Parts: sequence; C-alpha cells; structure tokens
Amino acid sequence: MRSAVDDLVSPHPLGERMPAVYTDDDFTQRFTTALDEVLAPVFTVLDCFSSYLDPRLAPADFVDWLAGWVALDLDESWSTGQRRELVARAVHLHRLRGTNRGIADHVELLTGGRVEVVDSGGTATSATPGGPLPGTSPAHVLIRIRVADPDAVDRARVTAAVRRMVPAHVATTTEVTT
Repeated sequence: MRSAVDDLVSPHPLGERMPAVYTDDDFTQRFTTALDEVLAPVFTVLDCFSSYLDPRLAPADFVDWLAGWVALDLDESWSTGQRRELVARAVHLHRLRGTNRGIADHVELLTGGRVEVVDSGGTATSATPGGPLPGTSPAHVLIRIRVADPDAVDRARVTAAVRRMVPAHVATTTEVTT
C-alpha cells in the first residue's frame, strides 16, 4: 500500500460522517482524524486503481508485480522504460511467442535496434515407417541486431531472453552490428 505521502487528506473524513451528537465531541473528532490518516492512502490507491493497472503509469515496483500477472520474466538489468513497455505489450508478445515476428518484436523492445530473425525452419517427412529420421541439420535461429552502439547491447542477456522464447532443442546465435 502507498502510504509515504505527507499531509495526505482523506477525501471522505469520518468525523463529518458521524451523527450530529459526535460532531461537537473533541475526543471523537481527534479519534476519527487519526483513522483518516490511516485510511487516506487506501482511498487514494482505490481512486487511482486504474492507473496502477496501466504499466506506463504505475509505480516502478508495481510494474514488476504486473509482470507476474502477465507471465513475463523481467530481467532486473532492463531499464524501467523497457520493463514498462514489455509489460504493456505482453499480450501481443505472448500471442506471437516463438515466431520470427514475436522474437523480433521482443528483441527490438529490449535493444532499441532493428532486428532480423533467420530461422532454419521447415519440416521434413519420411514415407518409410520406422526408417531414419529425415533432415540433416539441427534447428537454429540467428538473430541479427542493428544498433548505433553494438557495445551497449548485452549479448548474454539478449541471448537468454531469446532462449526463453524458442523451444529447448533450437540453437540460437546473436549477432550485433551497426
């Protein structure tokens, strides 16, 4: 709960809502004023709850909690802006998860660069039951990232994010260029 706001006034003071016999009682008014100080942050949070659910407006620590709601694993090294954008676009990213476009969109959000995804893709079939498995090369995904400053991109973190988006048996390679 948010309570670190000095001089926060309750929009619904309890003392004013008491029966008339208590409005002139000094003890009752002081007591309800103390309760108002406790309840004021609760009213503020409830009145602004829709802002808490919007990752672009929510407090930074709340964005991390929202990420859990939408099943996103946020890396603590990403900036607050990147985290907000990832949570805001989580539904879009989940819908495209594992596809070339989904990987490219996700990596673009993380790096700010232009991303090209090259997938070995394809399928192979065999007309012989119980015969050798068709195909010769293992599945592979190549991610090319074009940014102004390649040294600013943490390849290990981008690769880890991509590994979470592709099936476990798919090998990944990340190239960062200008």
